Amino acid sequence: MKRTLLLVIFCIWVPMNVLGRTGNTSVSSSAKKNVVNIGALFTLNSVIGRSAKPAIMAAVEDVNSDSGVLPETKLNLILHDTNCSGFLGTVEALQLMEKDVVVAIGPQSSGIAHVISHVVNELHVPLLSFAATDPSLAALQYPYFLRTTQSDYFQMYAIADLVEYYGWREVIAIFVDDDYGRSGISILGDALAKKRAKISYKAPFPPKSPNTTINDLLVGVNLMESRVYVVHVNPDTGLNIFAEAKSLGMMSISYVWIATDWLPSYLDSSETVDTDTMNLLQGVIALRHHTPDTDLKKKFTSRWSGLKNKSSASFNSYALYAYDSVWLAARALDAYLKEGGNISFSNDPRLHDTYGSSLHLTSLRIFDGGQQFLQTILGMNFTGVSGKIQFDKDKNLIDPAYDILNIGGTGSRRIGYWSNHSRLSIISPEILYSKPPNTSTSNQHLYSVIWPGETTATPRGWVFPNNGKPLRIAVPNRVSYKEFVAKDSGPSGVRGYCIDVFEAAINLLPYAVPHTFILYGGGKRNPVYDDLVYSVAANKFDAAVGDITIVTNRTKIVDFTQPYMESGLVVVAPVKELKSSPWAFLKPFTVEMWGVTGGFFLLVGAVVWILEHRINHEFRGPPSQQLITIFWFSFSTMFFSHRENTVSTLGRLVLIIWLFVVLIINSSYTASLTSILTVQQLTSRIEGIDTLISSTEPIGIQDGSFAWNYLIDELNIAASRLVKLKSQADYAIALQRGPSGGGVAAIVDELPYIELFLSSTNCKFRTVGSEFTKSGWGFAFQRDSPLAVDLSTAILQLSENGDLQKIHNKWLTRTECSMQINQVDSNQLSLMSFWGLFLICGIACFIALTIFFCRVICQYRRFSPEAEEGDVEEIDPRSRRTMRTSSFKNLMGFVDRKEAEVKEIIKQKSSDRKRQASHSSDGQSNSPS
Repeated sequence: MKRTLLLVIFCIWVPMNVLGRTGNTSVSSSAKKNVVNIGALFTLNSVIGRSAKPAIMAAVEDVNSDSGVLPETKLNLILHDTNCSGFLGTVEALQLMEKDVVVAIGPQSSGIAHVISHVVNELHVPLLSFAATDPSLAALQYPYFLRTTQSDYFQMYAIADLVEYYGWREVIAIFVDDDYGRSGISILGDALAKKRAKISYKAPFPPKSPNTTINDLLVGVNLMESRVYVVHVNPDTGLNIFAEAKSLGMMSISYVWIATDWLPSYLDSSETVDTDTMNLLQGVIALRHHTPDTDLKKKFTSRWSGLKNKSSASFNSYALYAYDSVWLAARALDAYLKEGGNISFSNDPRLHDTYGSSLHLTSLRIFDGGQQFLQTILGMNFTGVSGKIQFDKDKNLIDPAYDILNIGGTGSRRIGYWSNHSRLSIISPEILYSKPPNTSTSNQHLYSVIWPGETTATPRGWVFPNNGKPLRIAVPNRVSYKEFVAKDSGPSGVRGYCIDVFEAAINLLPYAVPHTFILYGGGKRNPVYDDLVYSVAANKFDAAVGDITIVTNRTKIVDFTQPYMESGLVVVAPVKELKSSPWAFLKPFTVEMWGVTGGFFLLVGAVVWILEHRINHEFRGPPSQQLITIFWFSFSTMFFSHRENTVSTLGRLVLIIWLFVVLIINSSYTASLTSILTVQQLTSRIEGIDTLISSTEPIGIQDGSFAWNYLIDELNIAASRLVKLKSQADYAIALQRGPSGGGVAAIVDELPYIELFLSSTNCKFRTVGSEFTKSGWGFAFQRDSPLAVDLSTAILQLSENGDLQKIHNKWLTRTECSMQINQVDSNQLSLMSFWGLFLICGIACFIALTIFFCRVICQYRRFSPEAEEGDVEEIDPRSRRTMRTSSFKNLMGFVDRKEAEVKEIIKQKSSDRKRQASHSSDGQSNSPS
């Protein structure tokens, strides 16, 4: 308000002829219609003004000639020119408010809109701006400001989607340093941040800057890394940027230029653009307000050439919004009057002339129905020449959309659309509105682009900065494991495996990367690698190269390349040779395996005995002899030395399957026992990381390693148990002494270090357990550095062509320690490996026994005389139990008989029954009748 009052006090000039006026009514009567004043405020002689003026005047004429809208009211347009001046624009706006206007259309300048919004808030006059796109004007601070065009908020999010679509990470913003430019670029920064991109540099310049200022600005940005430029300026002076860029060679290959809607507004205002101008813009991407191709728009386009007061051959989208702004005011005023609204004005008691003042502030009066009229405008819903006119809850037009243009040749071509509904698409937004929103990455599409330099290949979007500053690369100054990285007296000052990998990857890049290595650390002990990574994040270094492990907390502050070496934490401990045991022959199988195997030997022997007992004399004899036969036959199959022959089909089936099982078990046992007795075994009382966690013994850690924090934070090991070791010699001494001698029980370190350590100690120590973390080594760069991506690709190429392995063999050749730590439990053969075989054998035994007993029962029914009798006498329960016991004994006796004997008895009984039946028949035939 202070700013407004100062402008009111110093900037208002009111003609002296208003001194005698007692009041100015906004509604005057004539013979036919009442006249209502509406105002228009913008720069007439500008790209936007030259299109907007004829459109506004045509709209007023159309409204006054349309009997369906305001039939008893005539609109009187009062036009004021702001002359591209914030000061004059403010004065003109205040003079306009003297005319008791019910609505003001404009201004086109966001800066003037900020000031005038305070005035209309005080006077309750709605302000309909068709060109002020500053997103901050939508704030609750300006309730009477209504934007009848699209806010730059949506345009900046469209640009952010473009940046993400093409995979760029950084842009440079070139903008005019006023409310319009600053607010738009601020929104762009927020939008890019959501896409994990950013504005790497903001390059503002004052309005109406000379070409020399713009030239100096572009020279500075051309020395920077990013090659993606977003240009957000005014259409009247924007071409100066491209003229200077052309002269500096910045419209060639590798450059990307994205212009906001100002550029299409300039190009659309002329039917033809001269060749020199178009040559400046080749390959530029530009955004234009999307207006549907409706019949209303086509009708407006066809009548443009016949409009009065037309000073441009064609028109831009702002002309459409200006035309619709008049119709919005007219329709809302019509609805307001039909609802009983009254047009009247009253003095503001807070505005009064001070003694001796000639400003005459009392000429500014309040529109009494302004609040109701404002709500009527916000509730309007109709289709205009620019499309749907309807406001959302934030007072923005619904369905914001933009055409995405590619400037080339003598014009431009549309490569797609952006809408708030489905983001980037090659389908018109009007079609997409009828479908559910889909903003997924896979649904984003655009047609191909011809970029600056007449190339269709998407530019990388950045180059190594040509500012004479080499890349500052930090290298850890190690005192141990110098094969990886170490100080050197050569030109680069460093050497090692990591350095060679980095240099090989740099040489594969399609551009030069000047760099210098800077040692990090005093050289008396290994540096703390977390501090090294933090230094890169704090911009003390551009990157860090060395044996840097990629861990979670580091990836949060820097970007890593693709890992060039696999790594992970392991445990190394002292070992001793395991002496052979007299019971070593039992070690191949677990206890469960031995038990199940022995049980199946007895089971199969019993089953074969049952199946062979009735027909094979070798399985008959006294009970003691038969029991011995079962045991002998069972275990002799282990060596395939059974002498008893099987004659039954079922017995042979069971035996064949069992012999196959025995063959597999024998082979596995032999292989396992051979390994146990012939391979030298080592043992350690430390079995892995779990043993260390559960104990209280000291643990060795490499000085500077991330393992210190990992063991404390993740595994909850007390810091007092951890011992920092500075060199490989310290490793060996600490392990040899052990906990009792002031050493350590084991050492936890990364696998590449441990492999070198074991090789240097002639395999006196071994890793125990498995690798309990998985990670890798990479090169660290500052967040969002494009070098990290390109180097990752180069590292993959080194891996694919074999150069990475060659570098590895050059620096890290070592002796393999082949003897393994003995882990009996994990090497023993368990039941899990053979349960399928035992299952098959068990099923075969069950089927064979089932078939056997079915046959026996059938024979017994034919053999037993009671089974043939049809008479059953009633007996008491005790006699019945006696008969059942007798029948079971008879069945067992029947089973014990030889099958040949049973068949003979059954045959004999069958002959006897036939003879008895024959005698009975003869006796009946000889008896007297």
